[in-house]
Amino acid sequence: MNVVVVGAGVYGAAVAAALTKRGASVTVVDAAAPGSGTSGATFSWTNSCGKQPREYHDLNVAGMEAHRKMAGDWYHETGNLEWVAGDTERLRQRVAGLHHYGYEAHWLSRSEALRLEPDVDPSVLPDDEIVFFPREGWIEPTRMIARLLATATEVVRDDAVTSLDTSAGRVRSVHLASGRRIVVDAVVNCAGPQANEIAELAGLSFPMRNKPGVLVYTSPVAVSVSRVVHAPHVHVRPDGGGRLLLHGKDDDDPANVLAAACEVYPGIRAATVESVRVGKRPIPLDGKPVLGRVLELPNFHFAVSHSAATLCVHVGDLVAAEVLGEDRSDELAPFRFERL
Repeated sequence: MNVVVVGAGVYGAAVAAALTKRGASVTVVDAAAPGSGTSGATFSWTNSCGKQPREYHDLNVAGMEAHRKMAGDWYHETGNLEWVAGDTERLRQRVAGLHHYGYEAHWLSRSEALRLEPDVDPSVLPDDEIVFFPREGWIEPTRMIARLLATATEVVRDDAVTSLDTSAGRVRSVHLASGRRIVVDAVVNCAGPQANEIAELAGLSFPMRNKPGVLVYTSPVAVSVSRVVHAPHVHVRPDGGGRLLLHGKDDDDPANVLAAACEVYPGIRAATVESVRVGKRPIPLDGKPVLGRVLELPNFHFAVSHSAATLCVHVGDLVAAEVLGEDRSDELAPFRFERL
């Protein structure tokens, strides 16, 4: 079977790897370089911490487990440490709901939290009501994409999809800006924030409410940051080479985001902003993923959502199975295109 995967981010790479493993001939096409879109500008936190409704939570838990089983060198199950400023009632309610789902979360005191992250300024931590999610973590998206795309039959970069030939309820071929035409048995739309544009080429209306995400990368710092940390005004995680990745409010100045991180980790006060990246989060209209085949065009498939860093390995396997004829409705029914 000849399959074209549109988009060379984490979803595209994971779908391509799963298809190749099952024996398909896979061509991955991207309008730019692999990993240069949303996947290259993401906090890439793996979690199911507050994902609703229940079926979305369960899908993310399965996504975390799939990363764990694959055990790629891009996956870091470090845990996530979180606390809030002021009233903790909403945090308490969220943790209680997660406990009800069987999701692992532990309440820590200040001293227990400092044993995990000793370079945090003790004065910013509450006495207690700090929560630790030990099974959460983060991925290195570009490393993951490179590893998984290496299995694809072909990767076409810097060549946008310009049209799709459809007839008799099927996609017949994919046309690229270079003039190339690829005859297909199936197409998988992994185009992230441009997924609606690819859907339109297939005659489908795919409503999305994408939103920007701003990430700040620091210069190398001699500070121990071992985990994902969600402080009240900034999110922090390691990013290799001594650098930190910071996320604050998306409309905040990068200097303010760095200043907020310095309040949490005083040892990084000599750090500078090395780079800033703005990614566009792909979010279907109702916030839930759109996954799997399209009823009216059964060889056209979606793998589009927020939370792709968490979901990609598991969803890639589900979508690939369906592309090759397996019925995965038990897992994918709540996430079908038709609900929109």
